[in-house]
Amino acid sequence: MALAWRNLPKAFYLETSLRSLQMCPSSSLGASWISGSRLTLHTKPSMPSSDFSPEPYQTLPYSRAREIHKQHISPVETAYFQKPLMLHQGHMEWLFDSEGNRYLDFFSGIVTVSVGHCHPKVTAVAQKQMGRLWHTSSVFFHPPMHEYAEKLSALLPEPLKVIFLVNSGSEANDLAMVMARAHSNHTDIISFRGAYHGCSPYTLGLTNVGNYKVDFPSAMGCRSTMCPDVFRGPWGGSYCRDSPVQTVRKCSCTPGCCQANKQYIEQFKETLNTSVAKSIAGFFAEPIQGVNGFVQYPKEFLKEAFALVRERGGVCIADEVQTGFGRLGSHFWGFQSHDVLPDIVTMAKGIGNGFPMAAVVTTPEIAKSLTKCMHHFNTFGGNPLACAIGSAVLEMSRQPLPKTEVNQIHEDCKDMGLLVGRGGIFSQTFRIAPPMCITKQEVDFAFEVFRTALIQHMERRSK
Repeated sequence: MALAWRNLPKAFYLETSLRSLQMCPSSSLGASWISGSRLTLHTKPSMPSSDFSPEPYQTLPYSRAREIHKQHISPVETAYFQKPLMLHQGHMEWLFDSEGNRYLDFFSGIVTVSVGHCHPKVTAVAQKQMGRLWHTSSVFFHPPMHEYAEKLSALLPEPLKVIFLVNSGSEANDLAMVMARAHSNHTDIISFRGAYHGCSPYTLGLTNVGNYKVDFPSAMGCRSTMCPDVFRGPWGGSYCRDSPVQTVRKCSCTPGCCQANKQYIEQFKETLNTSVAKSIAGFFAEPIQGVNGFVQYPKEFLKEAFALVRERGGVCIADEVQTGFGRLGSHFWGFQSHDVLPDIVTMAKGIGNGFPMAAVVTTPEIAKSLTKCMHHFNTFGGNPLACAIGSAVLEMSRQPLPKTEVNQIHEDCKDMGLLVGRGGIFSQTFRIAPPMCITKQEVDFAFEVFRTALIQHMERRSK
C-alpha cells in the first residue's frame, strides 16, 4: 500500500538509494533496519527488541498439521513459503510461530490487522462483550450496533450516512452491485483490469485478475476497462509525476495537465461507447489496486471517470476494503486522496482488526431504492460482538485520559528515574524539555522509560 512515510516517526528513515540499502542474509528470526548504520552484504540484521513473551507452543505437532491440511483443507495452494509457517500467537506488530521464532508483520494478515494483533484494548472489549451477549440478529435492537453505526457514519461525508452491516468484503461488494442496479434500473457495471473485488460467484465478474477467472459464465453484465497504470501501462512510465517510482516528480507535461491521464480517460470513454449499454448501473474502483500490485492512477482520473459514469446514469462505488481506515496514512479513506465523493463505499478487513466484519455505506436515496426491490437481511451482519470490536478499533480518540491514569503514568516514569512535566487544560500532556546538553544515550533511556510506562498503562486498562 502507498504508505505516507511522513506520518511515521522521524527516527524511522528509509534511504531510497540502492547504493545505501542492500539486501542482507536473513536470519531465522527475520530482519530489521539497523538504526544509525548502513547495511552491507556482510551485515547480519538484528531484530528490534520486544517486551512481549509468547506462551509456549503445546498444541498440534507441525507434521500432524500438514497431514490434516493435505486431507481436509481446500487443495487450493494459498500458503506462503516452501515450508508454511505455523503461527501460534500475535501481539501488536509481532507474530510468533510454533518454533518460537518472532516475525515483524508487514502484511497484517492480508491488509487486515489495522491496530495490531491482539491489541489489549480491542481484546478487552471483545472479552467483555462475549461475557454479555455474543449474538443476536438485527431483528432486535442492541446498543453495540447503534453505537457503532453512529461512530462510523461520523467518519464519512454527507450524504454517505446509511450503513448496511455484513461479514466480508466479497459480501459487501455483492450488496453494492445489487444497490447499483436497483437504483439505476440498469445492468452493466464496469471495473478495472487487474481489479480485485471479491471471489464470490457474483463479484467474480468484477474481479479481473487471471488467477480468479473461471471457465464458466459468472456475473453477467460486468465489463472490464483498461487500468490507468502510470507505471507499467502504455502511458506514463518512470518520468510521469504520478508514477510511484519517480521520486523527483518531474515530467514533460505542463502543470495541471497530465497527458497520461488524458489517454487513459479516452480509453475509458471507448469502453463506455463500445462495451456497455447507453445507460449503465455503475463503476467499481479501488482507490489503489491491492491484489494487482498496489497500482496507482493519475491524480485526476477517478474524478473525470466518476463524472462520465454519472452522465450514463450509473453510480460510483469506492472499494475501500484494503485502503480504508487510515491505511494510506494521509487520508482516512482512499477516495479522499482522489478528491472524489462516491455514491457507495464498501469496507472490510481493517474495519474489525481481523474479526469477520464488513459494511456498505451509501446515501438515503440509494438505500431506499434497494428496499423497494428486495428485503435485505443478514443473520450475522451487525452482531453485538462484531460491533463492539468495530467500535474499539475506531476509538483511538483525542479524549484525555482520566486524571488518575495520567497520574499513574507520571508516577511510573518517576519510579524508573525519569522526571517530566505536565501541562494542558486537563493536565493530560507530558512536557518534555531537557537541558540541551543531553546525549543520545540519555534520550534513548527516556524513550524506553516512556514506552515501558505506556505498556504498563495498557496492561492495567486491559484488566
